[in-house]
Amino acid sequence: MLCACILAGCAAMTPPQAGQPQVAVLAHWGAPSGRYALADGAERLEYANGPFGRMTWMVDVGRDGRVQAVQQVLNEAHFADFAARVVGLSPAQVLLELGRPAERRQLGWLGGALWSWRYPTNDCLWFQVSFDNEGHASAASYGIDPSCDQPNDSNRN
Repeated sequence: MLCACILAGCAAMTPPQAGQPQVAVLAHWGAPSGRYALADGAERLEYANGPFGRMTWMVDVGRDGRVQAVQQVLNEAHFADFAARVVGLSPAQVLLELGRPAERRQLGWLGGALWSWRYPTNDCLWFQVSFDNEGHASAASYGIDPSCDQPNDSNRN
């Protein structure tokens, strides 16, 4: 019984295949966490795994209702490409590329905002995008994920 449950869990995360009908994706994965309009009437479906999830699948569906492309966007190769062209992007454009962040933080008196995404890594990092006061992306880099920070040891002096 346990093996069947484990196998069922693995099957649930199997990414859709190109050419698959959108209705099959929705039936298998459920409602997406985000939807974004693409050129020529196509649509991008975002499947994010929550604030502590480390994967976000983007499923591009054509006007014909069939899957055109599938990509897990939270990875260092995608981040490197994205960071090279991030400056000046709007929040909507960042969401289109990376999906919803694990955390959105306003930077107080400094102004701007900082969005952060967890991703599959053995290091305790997350990917971050900074926004200026006008709401445009100004930089992208890696930072220490605070969920990995150990609490201060009050016995040390």
